[in-house]
Amino acid sequence: MEKRAKKTTKQLIKVAITGPESTGKSMLAEQLAAYYHTVFAPEYARNYIDRINREYTFEDLAIIAKGQIAAERDAEKNADKILFCDTELTVIKIWSEHKYNMCPEWVAANLTKFTYDLYLLCDIDLDWKYDPLREHPHLRSYFFDWYYKELKDRNVPFKVVKGKGAERLKNALFFTEELLSK
Repeated sequence: MEKRAKKTTKQLIKVAITGPESTGKSMLAEQLAAYYHTVFAPEYARNYIDRINREYTFEDLAIIAKGQIAAERDAEKNADKILFCDTELTVIKIWSEHKYNMCPEWVAANLTKFTYDLYLLCDIDLDWKYDPLREHPHLRSYFFDWYYKELKDRNVPFKVVKGKGAERLKNALFFTEELLSK
């Protein structure tokens, strides 16, 4: 009797793009996905807040977090070897702790459950651009330091992405290639 070779499937590589507001996360996710001929999971919060036609509340943050994870799961179905995620639960944790002095229970319970092979922390070296959903142009350094500490304390693999325009993408590609070469 002939043995059949087991079919092995390589696990999907996941890269989270995180950091303070107005640091180019969405653009970087889209650019990286295009470069690698794959898809990205969009930021769920933006669409959710646009749809509710009111100020968001603390209760909305758990809904947003679950929606972000659902968006990632949907994107995984169409990803080719690598998936880029425009934001992740760290964003919601920090956002919530700053605004409400607490974190939704679901976010806290799942923060370490949903992990990534690499976190790209976007630096604040881009000019802040007005957007009705952005709230803190004067606290950019404060938030960047908070993200940095959060990722370091959780001991997750992360790199800081700096630069403007093509240089920022080039730096993100360098870190992604480093990951892919392992």
